[in-house]
This record gives sequence, structure tokens and C-alpha cells, in this order.
Amino acid sequence: MRKGLKGIVFCLMVVGLLMVSSSFALAADEAAAGSGGVAAAIVLGCSVIAAGMAIGFGAIGAGSGMGQATSGAASAVGRNPDAQGKVLLTMMVGMAMTESIAIYALVISLVILYANPVFKLLAG
Repeated sequence: MRKGLKGIVFCLMVVGLLMVSSSFALAADEAAAGSGGVAAAIVLGCSVIAAGMAIGFGAIGAGSGMGQATSGAASAVGRNPDAQGKVLLTMMVGMAMTESIAIYALVISLVILYANPVFKLLAG
């Protein structure tokens, strides 16, 4: 079991490294086609990585929050089936608030990708 886990971790690290390097290569191609410059390519590559991390962490947080909310509501309804209406309403409001975190993360990642002020400064 331990060897299998080490293999999986190694494969995930290699895939992550390939994704990071491909984002920099893509950014270099786009920067060369646009304004040019190594600094612009680095900023664009880092922007792609930051946008992916922003939406990834936002989705992980929202997903775990929704899972905990659903688990808590299911156990509450299991203990007291008469309170199902109140529990369901409270759970839905809480899940909507939790989902807004993922939407905020999406907005931040889109701003990083398409309205990056640092890239605009470098591009001139």
C-alpha cells in the first residue's frame, strides 16, 4: 500500500510540473504574439497558475462546506424527523452562502486572467 501511494504522489507531482511548465510555454507564445518580452510571459504564466489556484481552492472550500452542511442536516433530520422543514430551509440558505464563495473565487480568477493590471503595465 505504501509503494502504491508513493507512485501516485510521484505521478501527481509530475503531472503538476507538466501543467505548470505548459502554462508558462503557452504564456510565452501569447506574449511573443502580443507585446513581447520575457517579463510579460512570466507575468502571464504566473497569472494562469494563480487563477487556477484561486478557483481550485475556492471550489475545494465550497465543496467541503456543502458536504459538512449536508451531513449535519441529514443527521439532524435523522434525530428529529419533525424538524425537517426548518432544517432543510436553514441548510439551503447556508449552502447558497457557501456556493457564493465559489462564485467569488471564479470572479477573482477571471479578473486575474482577463483584467490583469500588472500585465497591462508591462504591455504598455
